[in-house]
Amino acid sequence: MPSALSHLRVLDLSRVLAGPWSSQILADMGAEVIKVERPGSGDDTRDWGPPFLKDKAGKDTHEAAYFLSANRGKKSLSLDISKPEGQEIIRKLAAISDIVIENFKVDGLKHYGLDYASLKKINPKLIYCSITGFGQTGPYAHYAGYDIMIQGMGGMMSVTGERDGAPMKVGVALTDIMTGMYATVAILAAIEHRHQSGEGQYIDLALLDTQVAMLANLASNYLVAGKIPQRMGNAHSTIVPYQSFECADGHMILAVGNDSQFAKFCDIAHATEIKNDVRFTTNSERVKHREVLVPLLEKIIKQRKRDDWLAALEPAGVPCGPINNMQQVFDNPQVKHRDVRVDVPHALSDTVPLVANPIKFSATPIEYKKAPPMLGQHTEDILRTLLNLRDEEIQTLRDNKIV
Repeated sequence: MPSALSHLRVLDLSRVLAGPWSSQILADMGAEVIKVERPGSGDDTRDWGPPFLKDKAGKDTHEAAYFLSANRGKKSLSLDISKPEGQEIIRKLAAISDIVIENFKVDGLKHYGLDYASLKKINPKLIYCSITGFGQTGPYAHYAGYDIMIQGMGGMMSVTGERDGAPMKVGVALTDIMTGMYATVAILAAIEHRHQSGEGQYIDLALLDTQVAMLANLASNYLVAGKIPQRMGNAHSTIVPYQSFECADGHMILAVGNDSQFAKFCDIAHATEIKNDVRFTTNSERVKHREVLVPLLEKIIKQRKRDDWLAALEPAGVPCGPINNMQQVFDNPQVKHRDVRVDVPHALSDTVPLVANPIKFSATPIEYKKAPPMLGQHTEDILRTLLNLRDEEIQTLRDNKIV
């Protein structure tokens, strides 16, 4: 059965996370993704460990878990694009590809004649996606951008952390990941446009733009009301109670989304006075009187064990849940049922454990046939099958350290 994107070829010139995250999603959906890497070193994240994948003898390989998280389903082509011979190979591949993804500095590939304007002349139908910290234009365009910097500049850290604590970044590189997600959406939209018009196009994506867009309702709150949002710990700015609470033996999340759920919580908590207090009967009033209500709830919730609360609240339809560590996440019966973990055969190890793509297709299900590639694993195959190079030509490229 053909996959949803099995008709597409992606030339991936990106590294680290945002670009590779996008190309991995496309690979999951069946696209042929050719990951171009520097000979000898490859993607920066190959060395971002420990931890590293262990081989069949239990020894560390040079495959970092970070790299494994964002590169499954791809083919690795080792290629020195700083040399004319390497640039020519890229041009030949671009001529037979549908999509190019790159995250070089602004004009970084123009120096090699591999920018969109140059490759468009070879392939007018090409979709070319550039990912940078600050975009292709503006006063910061030539600045380098990294996830933690952008979380700070883009407002995320100002609203993350305890109310009286220091600004905090999110625990994963969320700006990179979401930029990769936006890139995927943009690429697929551009493919649809090409179906209608026959034309490719250029996509300019910036981490900073993405981060500001991710502020969602908090940005809207500021633009509408002119009030700067503050850090609130695990609390919600416009819903109460919607935060973590300490129980007798740990913590739980209570996420009351409407007034009927709050009334049910009060019944289960035997908190009749709170339920009938006009200051707490509606969400808008609970938000206004947050400083009064939350301490009352903290006192009540701390009197019972976490699992007792969960056992009582969940059947009643009151949204709640535990705060799991990673082991508890992957041991969770729902996570297991949904096959969120997949084990893919790997050349150096029996299998490599990976996190599955969360998309569940009914007609074109995602298949996990290819593990994240070893550096240059598919170089000869790509040169032979796609570019029809002879053995002696490939050997010359190797002798000249082009591949």
